[in-house]
Amino acid sequence: MFAEKQLQVLKCDIAPSRIKNRTKGSINLSYLEGFDLIETANKIFGHGNWSYTITSLEQVSQETNTNQNTVICYKALIRLMVYSPDHSKNVSKEDVGYGTGIAKTLAEAHEGAGKEAVTDALKRAMRSFGNQFGNSLYDKSRNHHTTPQQQIAPTQHTVPAQATTTQQPSAQAQYEFTSLFNLGLQVVEQGNNYVVVGEDIFNKKDSIKACGFRWDATHKVWYLSKEQQAA
Repeated sequence: MFAEKQLQVLKCDIAPSRIKNRTKGSINLSYLEGFDLIETANKIFGHGNWSYTITSLEQVSQETNTNQNTVICYKALIRLMVYSPDHSKNVSKEDVGYGTGIAKTLAEAHEGAGKEAVTDALKRAMRSFGNQFGNSLYDKSRNHHTTPQQQIAPTQHTVPAQATTTQQPSAQAQYEFTSLFNLGLQVVEQGNNYVVVGEDIFNKKDSIKACGFRWDATHKVWYLSKEQQAA
């Protein structure tokens, strides 16, 4: 059902910059944010090629904590649908999620619990599609916690030399430039830049420019500095 480029991206390791961490009691948890999952689904599957339905949303419990806040727990069941580009085929996934709302008012507690439960269910359903949707984060044998990196002094920009098609695209590049991979192009890392390689690049220049790449007439390559991409 999925195109080869989609399968390649789905199998890639998740970019560390997407992973968030929080502490729950004495446990450190790694997770992906809800908006990140939706954005990733739009990039990989395409707008209009996936959807979800809330099949059940019910309150599980309600209590008052020591701070006199209302604490409400919700349970959500969602059905996720992913379609092929022509919508002739589809894959359906279902999963359950839980959410807790803590607030001074009942309305705010209900709202927070309901939203969190739906988001949690969507995350659990999407993870069945692999690493790009956080499935590897459930592997307790891995260390997903990011550590602060030492700042590196800015370096002078240099235009990359001609890239060769023998270079392998990185997982980060496959995620960031899915639209170019769908056109049969590759984006490889070369020094401090990303470089586009592949066949018939000239006729695809509008799509390449739309991703922020610039043409270097001297070296005959399309390039994008990593600093510019991260900005």
